[in-house]
Amino acid sequence: MPGALIVQSDKTVLLEVDHEDATSARRAIAPFAELERAPEHVHTYRVTPLGLWNARAAGFDAEQVVDALVTHSRFPVPHALLIDVADTMDRYGRLTLEVLDGRLVLRATDRPVLEEVRRHKAIAPLLGEALDDLTIVVHPSERGHLKQELLKVGWPAEDRAGHVDGESHPIALREEGWSLRPYQEHAVDGFWHGGSGVVVLPCGAGKTLVGAAAMARAQATTLILVTNTVAARQWRDELLRRTSLTEDEIGEYSGARKEVRPVTIATYQLLTTRRKGVYPHLELLDARDWGLVVYDEVHLLPAPVFRMTAQLQSRRRLGLTATLVREDGREDDVFSLIGPKRYDAPWKEIEAQGWIAPAECTEVRVALSEAERLAYATAEPKERYRLAACAPVKDAVVERLVARHPDEPVLVIGQYLDQLETLAARLDAPLLTGETTVRGRTRLYEQFRAGAITRLVVSKVANFSVDLPEASVAIQVSGTFGSRQEEAQRLGRVLRPKSDGRAATFYTVVTRDTVDTDFAAHRQRFLAEQGYAYRVLDADDL
Repeated sequence: MPGALIVQSDKTVLLEVDHEDATSARRAIAPFAELERAPEHVHTYRVTPLGLWNARAAGFDAEQVVDALVTHSRFPVPHALLIDVADTMDRYGRLTLEVLDGRLVLRATDRPVLEEVRRHKAIAPLLGEALDDLTIVVHPSERGHLKQELLKVGWPAEDRAGHVDGESHPIALREEGWSLRPYQEHAVDGFWHGGSGVVVLPCGAGKTLVGAAAMARAQATTLILVTNTVAARQWRDELLRRTSLTEDEIGEYSGARKEVRPVTIATYQLLTTRRKGVYPHLELLDARDWGLVVYDEVHLLPAPVFRMTAQLQSRRRLGLTATLVREDGREDDVFSLIGPKRYDAPWKEIEAQGWIAPAECTEVRVALSEAERLAYATAEPKERYRLAACAPVKDAVVERLVARHPDEPVLVIGQYLDQLETLAARLDAPLLTGETTVRGRTRLYEQFRAGAITRLVVSKVANFSVDLPEASVAIQVSGTFGSRQEEAQRLGRVLRPKSDGRAATFYTVVTRDTVDTDFAAHRQRFLAEQGYAYRVLDADDL
């Protein structure tokens, strides 16, 4: 590709940075760009309108972004491109949602913008009468839908319409022997100032405490949405330990229990259960006058929850995640319906402050035998990844890796159950999968925390919202194709700071000369953006 900056049809810009400048460039560029490629000599960043608008909502201005582009690009940046970047950022806030005389209105800073958007077929039905040349009434029930449609046409609205307080409920942090860390306080302040939005913190950096502090700030009934029942109970235990809430004030709304209390923790899975074309449990959203809705692991938000969130725009909404990367491309909906990014703490900065463990990442490459290579070459394309990811040669390599850490708690993580069953048998380790009952999962996690077992083989059910602070080694044998957020979450299983200060170790075992290698490179992109470097090691050199 000639030149250093390439503008694609969707107004995406690819920015090249010299490898020698990677660290300082990452710090300056990360607020508005995503790492696209990180080869040995040149790092390439993807700059999109959504990234620029997220930066704008988080308090960055065009001057800071332009300065970062000019300073860190390998070659001179065309002046026209800098103007285009500034103009794109300027689009955020040209339209605002406000309350005027008790009515929800869309207000523009100039008439042509308002005239342009109101003529779009998808937007016109969401609007009411024009009050003047710059103000038009919005149907209150369409607040979320309107923000989605405005983003699609390139005019993101800044929502200043405020939020209802909801049903009040006293909640206080119980800081006994601990206090909020500075970055957690900044995260809560950023969220509260914006009213709604997303906080991005590394795994192990205390996202639950940010949620608890937001609840204490809101002093209102709260609905917390989580990935599974194990996560729900970890949230309950943490709230009981860190806040003034009692067991009677916290309800669990899951497959096992249906409790609606001032603080209710519900699972995405149950809310999205569909029967005869309807979602019977979505009525939970109207069960109380919620003052705050917390979305744990917001990057996993399923489509039905997006749809119901469009109806909750008058409620304060807090999204928590370690990475805003969504493999389904629905970052736009997170921006529109949950809110823009309000706070983002770089992983390496949190590590430097000692709040998460340093990590050593190693990609161990294995080779197929000639017979296996022939089977792989003649397989149907859709079968090739499974053949490569589950190559039997990986089993012995995993055994050798586990043997390198005889006195450390080790997690072996994979995608395919038959592969995991084989590894569990070879390692004489318990196997935890989606078929494991909630009681069984809880028991295994407790035994692992207590040191009764030091090896645990887990499927993707352990990717998210699992607190295993003792784990210091993770070995990934297969994954969900090229999922960047899954790679980040799996590294996150071992990032809790260790009592003796030792580093965490993350291995990913990859079959060379196959799509397994290609997917691994893609999975590593987000972590490379955060400053983690993978050392490549041949299995024969172990």
